Amino acid sequence: MAKTINVTLKGEKAVFSFKPIDRSALYGRRRRVAFDTEGSECSRASLLSDGSLLLQSGMTAQGYFLGDGTWIPQSELTAQTKDGKEASLLPSTVGVEVELKEISATEALSISFSNTYALEAEEISSKIKEALDLGKIFSFDFNVKDDYNLETGVLVANDAGIFALIGDKVAHQFCKLENIATVIDESTDNSTDDLDFEMF
Repeated sequence: MAKTINVTLKGEKAVFSFKPIDRSALYGRRRRVAFDTEGSECSRASLLSDGSLLLQSGMTAQGYFLGDGTWIPQSELTAQTKDGKEASLLPSTVGVEVELKEISATEALSISFSNTYALEAEEISSKIKEALDLGKIFSFDFNVKDDYNLETGVLVANDAGIFALIGDKVAHQFCKLENIATVIDESTDNSTDDLDFEMF
């Protein structure tokens, strides 16, 4: 069964199938392949700085080493918040109805986007379609899989189609000077830096 993004807006519903848009989809891609002297394709591996272990692709996803060399398998690892408490696993929103919230362009630009999806409407109410055609922007909660970080999706449309931009909200911190520097108006300074050539 295809994965879908299901959204609602004041009782109106829309269901979208989605696929990621990346550079390879837009421009194609090339891959450089290394072969050994016998013509077999080489696989990538990393050698630890002390030369003790050779790590092949996928090994680092199975667990972690502590500073003393102790191996901790992935199944025993837990996520923690910044204050040291155990983080809650948030369920996937794929196939689950989530509420749309209309936002401004400024609010949309306050999100750091990491993924873009092209959407295909399997079902869409006329009111949601009309709102998107008018250029309105909507946000919604999004998790492509069970995760500890709930991302924000932005639903937009243009002449090329309907898209979901996925990312995290950026928290801006206002900074100001504690002490304002005094600026001297040099135009009122009567002193002169002209050289006295009689000195030479």
